[in-house]
Amino acid sequence: MAQEASSSKSSPSSKMISLTTADNVVFEIDGTIAKQMKVVQAFIEEDDGVSTIPLPNVFSKDLSLTVEFCKKDIAGEITKDFEASFVKDLDNEELKVLFLAANYLNVNRLFEFLSLTIAKRLENKSVEYAREYFGIENDFTPEEEARVREERAWAFKGLDEDEV
Repeated sequence: MAQEASSSKSSPSSKMISLTTADNVVFEIDGTIAKQMKVVQAFIEEDDGVSTIPLPNVFSKDLSLTVEFCKKDIAGEITKDFEASFVKDLDNEELKVLFLAANYLNVNRLFEFLSLTIAKRLENKSVEYAREYFGIENDFTPEEEARVREERAWAFKGLDEDEV
C-alpha cells in the first residue's frame, strides 16, 4: 500500500483523500494536492460518502509521479532542472502513459508540460518515427506516399536520424 505524506505547505485542516489506482494501490494524499486533480476534485465536491476515490485509468507509478509534480507545483519549485530530471528516465511508452494519466486526472500544468516534452521528442523526426511513436498504421499506398513526399519535399529536409 502506497502512502503519500501530506505536504508541509498544506493547512492543518486539509483532509487526506484516499485514491485507488488501476493496479489496486491505495494512496493517501493531502486534499490540497487532490484539488489539483480536477477529476478528484469533482468527487470531493460531490462528497457522497465515497471513502476511496477509484482511478481506473491511472496506475500507481503514474499517480506517484503526478503527486510529486503537484507537490512541486504547489510549492512553486518547478524549475527547468526539475522538469528535465522529472522525465529524464521515462522512455517513450512511460511518457505516453503518464501523459494519458495527466489528461484523465485533468492536471493542466502537468498535461501541458508533458505535451511539450512529447513534441520535443518528435521534433525533427521522420514520419515513420512519428507513426511508430503513436502506433499509427500507414494507410497510404506507396504511390500516394511518394506523391506527397514529392509535393512537400521541404517538410522532409533536415530530419534527425531516427532512434530505435
